[in-house]
Amino acid sequence: MRAFFIGLQFLTRISIVEQNDWCEKDFADSVRYFPLIGLVLGIIYAAFAALLLRLLPEHGVFVPPHVVAATLLMLPILLTGGLHCDGFMDTMDGLFSGRSRERMLEIMKDSRVGANGVFAFVLLVFFNWSVLLDLLQSPWLFPALFVMPIVSRLMMVVAIAAFPYARPAGMGKAFKDGGTKSVLCAAFCYTLLLLLLPGVVAEFSGTAFVMGTGALSAWLISMTAAFSIALLFAVFFARYAVRHLGGLTGDVYGAITTLVEALVLLSFLLFPSFLPFPC
Repeated sequence: MRAFFIGLQFLTRISIVEQNDWCEKDFADSVRYFPLIGLVLGIIYAAFAALLLRLLPEHGVFVPPHVVAATLLMLPILLTGGLHCDGFMDTMDGLFSGRSRERMLEIMKDSRVGANGVFAFVLLVFFNWSVLLDLLQSPWLFPALFVMPIVSRLMMVVAIAAFPYARPAGMGKAFKDGGTKSVLCAAFCYTLLLLLLPGVVAEFSGTAFVMGTGALSAWLISMTAAFSIALLFAVFFARYAVRHLGGLTGDVYGAITTLVEALVLLSFLLFPSFLPFPC
């Protein structure tokens, strides 16, 4: 469990067992647990949404929808310390600078944020806020918040394991060393289980989370669609980055995570509208 707690402490602000003595092998070993770290985040996101939209109204406290959407938007940034947002901005600065490969990598390593990064991040924030605001009216909000960090962290494992690293050294290189084929296969398998099992259990246990004829099919189809769309995008973006940078970096891992989160939210807003999911 040491590797899991180290990964949790590095990728989030959650520190269950404080780890102060880290080495590169610890980072490498933590890669296999990235989707599980996403599971922890997904449970927190869904629980917080339930607090704002279900528990507080039951006690006469009604939070305005725009405030709820803004709060759900800020929660992932606060819980991760903005780690992936920083990687996203650095990646946008480098990839869209129009410079040489070497200069792109230098720009991404610079601690300062440029106009491309700021502009892209502002657009992403507006986009996510708009999607969350619309999702508040959908019964798929809770599944979306639960699934979003799980799928996005799996896509980080895909990027780590399936694509070369751009630099001879760096923080991301330690993760790259842990991105073996066996780790990727294991992460794929248990992530699919995490996505599909809740719907199956809820259906056959008779709980109110999934109800009605065809609801289980809607759950399985929606999860499969969100997973497939995220995988296709992650592979496309990683290939694009490799073509321009010669490989991926830790910043690109963060960018993939951030963009996949937005894409997963969007998929739950658009695709399930064609499927039955009784409230």
